[in-house]
Amino acid sequence: MTRRDAREQAFHLIFQLQYTDDPVAQLAEDAALCRDEAVDGYALQVAGAVQEHFLDIDAIIARHSTKWKLSRLPKVTAAILRLAVCELNYMEDVPVGAVINEAVELAKKYGGDEDPAYVNGVLGGYVRGREPAGGAEEA
Repeated sequence: MTRRDAREQAFHLIFQLQYTDDPVAQLAEDAALCRDEAVDGYALQVAGAVQEHFLDIDAIIARHSTKWKLSRLPKVTAAILRLAVCELNYMEDVPVGAVINEAVELAKKYGGDEDPAYVNGVLGGYVRGREPAGGAEEA
């Protein structure tokens, strides 16, 4: 499976997290049973990291989302931003450009007409003012 395909699977899991408190492993097991779909290890890792660092990731998105409050964003857009911010903060050896590009592509595929530009803007602003992992400011 390509990294792009794994990101798309992670996006699906992260989207589901917005509607359930189930652990990512349970969501992946349900996908395997109901859709006969094996979930990639990287997708599990990223979705698990989103679940673990949910509040920190949302705080980062909220700081860089100048047009909309996170609670007002479409669920698709929020899931895409959570995926990308998680990768940028908690995954090792991920090219920043690839993360942003693939987040924009997911927004084109699953979001509304304005979502790709919005995702690009929020992520671009975050990368320019990058914080250390966990969202904490350095002393």
